[in-house]
Amino acid sequence: MSSNGNVSEISGSDQNHGGVIDIYPLSCYYFGSKEAGPFKDETLADRTQRMKSNYAAYGLRTCVNAVILVELFNHPHLLLLQVRNSIFKLPGGRLRPGESDIDGLRRKLSRKLSVNESSGETEWEVGECLGMWWRPDFETLLYPYLPPNVKKPKECTKLFLVRLPVSRRFIVPKNLKLLAVPLCQIHENHKTYGPVISGVPQLLSKFSFNIIES
Repeated sequence: MSSNGNVSEISGSDQNHGGVIDIYPLSCYYFGSKEAGPFKDETLADRTQRMKSNYAAYGLRTCVNAVILVELFNHPHLLLLQVRNSIFKLPGGRLRPGESDIDGLRRKLSRKLSVNESSGETEWEVGECLGMWWRPDFETLLYPYLPPNVKKPKECTKLFLVRLPVSRRFIVPKNLKLLAVPLCQIHENHKTYGPVISGVPQLLSKFSFNIIES
């Protein structure tokens, strides 16, 4: 950085610190639909009770979510699933007992974004874990850290970077929408997207984006 306080100079090696994410245009991908998947229509009280029952049976609930980027209008966009035109979610879901993070995320992505789990398009390049969120008890929101006084957290949500190939078919259940949302719209927009999704742009700040023309 220069000493005059007006101009900052960054070397090429500093610019690439943290890695590079290749992003392909949205037009490279095909989007279709399939039969609607199951959806739990429950109140907050119902969900809390279900979490308590699952915790009693299996212990800590672990969820894995995918951070998937595409390019549109020369800007990085995050792929989000929308439920009932209101709730936004990252693609992913809960792990089965004994299932690894990577295997579980690939299974969830294939179920929600491919023709079926056994199709030939189920290979997903799951990269590094970008962040972890914790639910200290059943009623509270997720925290981006585990409070030191919490010895038995009830839920852990892990966000993984998933890199797309130059082309892919996305086949989504009819009761879900797959949207490409610009990072600038998501950044710190807690009211619309919640704390986990709105924090994704900051998690990606250590990367450089390499937009590849189709």
